Amino acid sequence: MVFYFSGTGNSYHVAKKLAEGLGEKMIDMARATREDAYEYTLKKGEKLGFVFPVHAWAPPQMVEQFVQRLELYYEEDVYTYAVCTCGQSAGETMSILEASLEANDLSLDSGYSVIMPDNYAVLFKAPSPETQRQMLRQADEIVQLILRAVKLERKDFFRVKKGKGGTFLSNVVNPLFRRFATKTKPFYPTVDCIGCGICAYVCPSGCIKMTAGVPVWEEDHCYMCMSCLQHCPRQAIQYGRGTANKGRYLHPDYRKKE
Repeated sequence: MVFYFSGTGNSYHVAKKLAEGLGEKMIDMARATREDAYEYTLKKGEKLGFVFPVHAWAPPQMVEQFVQRLELYYEEDVYTYAVCTCGQSAGETMSILEASLEANDLSLDSGYSVIMPDNYAVLFKAPSPETQRQMLRQADEIVQLILRAVKLERKDFFRVKKGKGGTFLSNVVNPLFRRFATKTKPFYPTVDCIGCGICAYVCPSGCIKMTAGVPVWEEDHCYMCMSCLQHCPRQAIQYGRGTANKGRYLHPDYRKKE
């Protein structure tokens, strides 16, 4: 069983490849959270996987919360692995996830990071189309290696790019990010908004509502997955002053999915 969270498709694509290769089903953690669905039964021999993006050098907070609330039923010891997608480095993401798993009496047997195009337009410009294609080709090669390792159930096997200063970034910068950089107030639609409602439809946290044909972010905090901003067909959604000229990015698999 592959549990995944994805805002713009990177982690969705990785989870899909793993689920197909293992012959197992995918569970969207965001949807499960909205539906308060935390109980699952693993078949004999089925593996337990988690795939998610790195948010400021840590797992998204909702992923940690989901893992801690997860109630699993299985007949034998289960092999558990995790894959995080990131634009550059993951810091102590796997250590943080491992702590959440241990709080729920689960252990992490292996963990991996996959470098993919960054979607955090608040800070980063979208890579050029050619760079995106190259990064995605390389990512798919890494995913195949991960799939092989998972099938072999390799234990105590971690291939994660922590990056320079990863511990500091995860332990100091991430708490600041969660406290100050997950506010929805800076989101706004420009005059180019056509009121299509795609942003509200794709929002995994359900914090966007359409009011008089205009998106309104009703909650004070969101997952900061950039799904609304990156999905907008008119590039009419902005976050503060820094996203207007950053371009947009969606994984090709997600465009097909939508």
